[in-house]
Amino acid sequence: MGYLREAPNDWEPLRLTAEDGKPLPEVQLPSAETALEIFRWMVFGRIFDQRMLSLQRQGRIGTIGSIRGQEASAAGLGVALRQEDWLAGSYRELLTYLVHGVPAEALITLYRGGVPGPFPAGVRALPVQIVIGAQMPQAAGLGLALKLRQEPAAVVACCGDGATSEGDFHEGVNFAGAHGLPVVFFVQNNGWAISVPRARQTASATIAQKGFAYGMPAALVDGNDPLAVYEVCREALERARAGGGPSFVEAVTYRLGPHTTSDDPTRYRPDSEVQAHEGRDPLPRMRRYLEAAGIYPDGLQEQLEEEARTVLGEAVAAAELRPPVTPEQMFDLTWAKETPQAQRDRERSIAELREVGEL
Repeated sequence: MGYLREAPNDWEPLRLTAEDGKPLPEVQLPSAETALEIFRWMVFGRIFDQRMLSLQRQGRIGTIGSIRGQEASAAGLGVALRQEDWLAGSYRELLTYLVHGVPAEALITLYRGGVPGPFPAGVRALPVQIVIGAQMPQAAGLGLALKLRQEPAAVVACCGDGATSEGDFHEGVNFAGAHGLPVVFFVQNNGWAISVPRARQTASATIAQKGFAYGMPAALVDGNDPLAVYEVCREALERARAGGGPSFVEAVTYRLGPHTTSDDPTRYRPDSEVQAHEGRDPLPRMRRYLEAAGIYPDGLQEQLEEEARTVLGEAVAAAELRPPVTPEQMFDLTWAKETPQAQRDRERSIAELREVGEL
């Protein structure tokens, strides 16, 4: 029996491990190699988040959205992806971008207001989407292209619970369902759409069941259980690659940090709620699983943290050596072949900048 469902009913999020990290009875777990790979990326994501927040506070990058507490969802999904798959994500999926092969230097450059340039050859990922939900129709378009080309690949379209109230979300999911496209819609439900709680933005018992309305199977998974996230996403992606059409996954997790560095969550979230979720931190949960399984070498987390700091130190240094952005660059990566209207916009913008002495 698979994890995806064909019709709604009362359900609890799928788990393969308990909150103390112990495997649940009669479940099939990923290999030790896969589990260690997921843990490695979760540790990297935690250190990456700390470093990016530090850089923002020092004025070295712009506003950043914290991923602390959501590393299990991001890493579980990222490890399930294959190189031939496409990733269309938002600012809360930076760790998934890193797992999928986007260099840390490119993401740091982006948040410095620079132009990271095209991602490395072979890395199939759209630029990080800041507009809420706008990546969903783009993902459906990628899925249509894969289907027309008969490529055995899939697209994963990621968003948060708040994005499911946006028109773009519904248009993208509806189009994928109507045309049977190889797209996996992955929603990280972290409980809050900035300051709006999950209960106030939809009357649905779950977000996952929205997939049924668009004619696709869905899964509800514990987003703090990286092994469960991995298995659900692996099944959904394999189904899409094989021509089975789209599916919908809701990962229930929690944002331990602020929405972004310009947000003050103490104004709308009670401390007791945050403290309760701190006790459900997915990183120590995964570590406890590895220890119980006898596959956790002594000092592993400390070693991985040090490796992550080294990699990120080099990435920051490289990003800060990049030349400043020029006004013309805002036009350079918009069109493969610039349209006449875009050419006129470019010329007018540069003329106006010269007129005010900015060039």
